[in-house]
Amino acid sequence: MDLKKVFVSLLLLFSTVGNSQLPELSPLSKISVLTCGPGDALYSTFGHSAFRVTDDAIGIDVVYNYGVFDFNTDNFYVKFAKGKLDYLLARQQYSNFMREYEYDRRWVKEQVLQLTQDERNALFQFLEHNYLPENRAYPYDFFYNNCATKIWDVLATVYGNQLYFDTNFLKEQFTHRELIRQNMPINSWSAFGIDLALGSVIDDLATPKEHMFLPKYIMEQLNSSKLGERRLAPNEVSLYEPEPLLHESDFLLTPLFWSLVCMALVFLITFLDYRKNRRSKSVDFALFLSTGIAGILIFFLWFCTDHTATANNFNMLWAFPFNVIMAFMVIRRRKPPTWTLKYVQLLLVMLLAVPILWNMKVQIFSPVTISLLLALATRYTYFLLYNTKQKPESVV
Repeated sequence: MDLKKVFVSLLLLFSTVGNSQLPELSPLSKISVLTCGPGDALYSTFGHSAFRVTDDAIGIDVVYNYGVFDFNTDNFYVKFAKGKLDYLLARQQYSNFMREYEYDRRWVKEQVLQLTQDERNALFQFLEHNYLPENRAYPYDFFYNNCATKIWDVLATVYGNQLYFDTNFLKEQFTHRELIRQNMPINSWSAFGIDLALGSVIDDLATPKEHMFLPKYIMEQLNSSKLGERRLAPNEVSLYEPEPLLHESDFLLTPLFWSLVCMALVFLITFLDYRKNRRSKSVDFALFLSTGIAGILIFFLWFCTDHTATANNFNMLWAFPFNVIMAFMVIRRRKPPTWTLKYVQLLLVMLLAVPILWNMKVQIFSPVTISLLLALATRYTYFLLYNTKQKPESVV
């Protein structure tokens, strides 16, 4: 066993507890940025970025990873839902880091930063100081403060005005929503959930720097940025490239298929109701209840959390929170009160506003929404026609 490596490893371990003097990186040291490809799980869909510090002279090869959170945090799920969950800087052996990505079959590329020995030591010291227990936590934000944006933020903090940001590194600019859709099939449950939960604020054109919430754009920026007169990371090399796997998509399991099924059933039931001069209360109850619950979720994310991307969400025009109350009005044996007709007329107006806002690009909605809007419009219209003929009672 190499006693030098054991000593350095112990020194790094206890440097976060005491005031031990960190070792100086040697001329043989390297600091690089690792960029990792997307995975199958939702949390890994957008890839990952991390720093790697290696020095054969003193026997270290470690990865500094800003993408970790602690499940043991008090009120973990409440903080996560409200956007108050802190993420952490983790430090791990490079071999363990790579083992995870090889197991998940996610590609890994490396960009060695063109730094002097003093510049490498300055960055190494910053990372180690940031790894101290009192410093390692940071307020996570999906677009503006994540594992990828931290790469540039750390470099900018360490090197200041010496670091040059190339504003022309993009071939094409995208909105935040378009950037999200680059990483997941639009007809997927995860994409539908994101389009439902996130508001119109993500339909603005992202600045070149804002593109870098995605690791692949951090990699592109590092290729073209400079530190003083030097190119910072002109090349990347592949550390692991798995054989591509063919993912067969089953349309029957997609949200579009089930929204079309829902629309077809609503059309059929409404036609049969019309023929038999009746109203299927259970169908109206299900539609009002489900859209009301979705509306409550949207309201909560918009007004009751610190998430920056959930504001101004016009999905609330069709997923309206008060529909939960309406659900229990339409299921009653008695005729719905008069005010329900005015309420449903308001809902129809709000449904009409959705394609108008969509066409004006105020907010881009999920394509799955189209069939849902048609189903709701059909049922709301029939509700008005049926109850107008039935002369509904007034509120007592």
